[in-house]
Amino acid sequence: MRSRAGGGSAAPARWPARPATGGARAAVAMEDVLRPGSRICEGDCAILKRDDVFKAVPVLRRRKIIFEKQWFYLDNAIGHIYGTTFEVTSGGNLQPKEEVEETTTETKEAGTDNRNIVDDGKSQKLTHDDIKALKDKGIKGQEIVQQLIENSTTFRDKTEFAQDKYIKKKKKKYEAVITIVKPSTRILSTMYYAREPGKINHLRYDTLAQMLTLGNIRAGNKMIVMETCAGLVLGAVMERMGGYGSIIQMYPGGGPVRAATSCFGFPKLFFDNLHEFPLSKVDSLLSGTFSTEALPSEPEDNVLVEEESNGLTDEKQTSLQETEEESTTEAAMEINQTEEQETMDINAEDVDFKENKEKENKENVREKQRKQWERRKKLIETAALLREKNADGLIVASKFHPAPLLLPLLEFVAPSRPFVVYCQYKEPLLECYTKLRERGGVINLKLSETWLRNYQVLPDRSHPKLTMSGGGGYLLSGITVVLDKGKSDSSNFEALKMEEPSSKRCKVQDLHC
Repeated sequence: MRSRAGGGSAAPARWPARPATGGARAAVAMEDVLRPGSRICEGDCAILKRDDVFKAVPVLRRRKIIFEKQWFYLDNAIGHIYGTTFEVTSGGNLQPKEEVEETTTETKEAGTDNRNIVDDGKSQKLTHDDIKALKDKGIKGQEIVQQLIENSTTFRDKTEFAQDKYIKKKKKKYEAVITIVKPSTRILSTMYYAREPGKINHLRYDTLAQMLTLGNIRAGNKMIVMETCAGLVLGAVMERMGGYGSIIQMYPGGGPVRAATSCFGFPKLFFDNLHEFPLSKVDSLLSGTFSTEALPSEPEDNVLVEEESNGLTDEKQTSLQETEEESTTEAAMEINQTEEQETMDINAEDVDFKENKEKENKENVREKQRKQWERRKKLIETAALLREKNADGLIVASKFHPAPLLLPLLEFVAPSRPFVVYCQYKEPLLECYTKLRERGGVINLKLSETWLRNYQVLPDRSHPKLTMSGGGGYLLSGITVVLDKGKSDSSNFEALKMEEPSSKRCKVQDLHC
């Protein structure tokens, strides 16, 4: 719990002093605006927002973007501040939207109820052709909405709430307005859950927040992350740690998937302490049979030596061939000099083509060997980190059954450290709960489910929204402790006898007798 400082004590150095004057406030605000990363730059990954719809796109010049049935270019957005609202103009160009005070003179005249309003489709005087002509003239969406209001015969008879709903609906249809925001864990998790929930195993953003809290994710930790959520959980952990500490990502198959991680736009510094290790090597690492063969010190030198030796042999062979050819061509040189000159030109072209092709092949082989050497070196470094068995936490969010993943990975976690397991269904987590109780070495086991309901908060209209999420998945959390393997079997059997009913306890005793 934080305690307030006394009257004579100074504020902590990391908290800036509150500005006293308006000029100081403006200076601080300008400093925040000009902070690195606060402006849209080419090559960034930005999030497009319109109402409650999000989309992640790269910021590139002259690249056509299609979002909510609108197409545009992001060239004019480069250099502006994140959070700026733009309006799509003719030609797909973006123009910062000016804040205009809306006049509510027309909306003040409202009816008492909507009982006498008949929806026959004749209340609007403007036709589709008229609206299309207004768009072709380049009239903005706000003016089109105003003309729709003026040409509606039933607008003034509607209640004030119905008028607000009508204006909101028409603005959404005719005003091409988007907001460009900076990526964050909440925005990306909301985007994935709304657009492609299957890619993140239906992991809701509030459940992800619970995982980060229960896992005690903070800067300086050494975390183990096993997830198949397109890299969303990994990105959330990296954002919370802020580039401090180390993360070991366990992955199935040939390599890790980090589609969502790339959307965060992390600097290169964040990836320096990110390690990866395949799940197929975990058993061999635990059993001590993990292969740690000696690495070549400089693989490029070895390749060069081989190339030089091959080049020497090729030169010897070519010299022998040249002597033989010279002896044969001297005898026939006087017979047909023109034909020989043509063949020599053709052979020279073939030799040049073969040499260029051999150089390309050698460069490709060298690059491939270098990548394999670097990957193998990183794999051995990650194995050394796992052998220390002092990880500060474990996060599992996978589409696979969690029990075969959780039990081996807990061996790499230090005692008195938290672990969190996510699953879309509770039955696999119940099996994990049972196996962990039988195994021992964990305390404070909890199986929980978060419940989320969104509320509409408006004057005189605050109520729960009609549509809500049916479920955000289940979490199994706990804390590791030192496991005494000598006493684990007997203690577990005694605990089992104390927890089970007397009828089942007798059956268990009979089986062991």
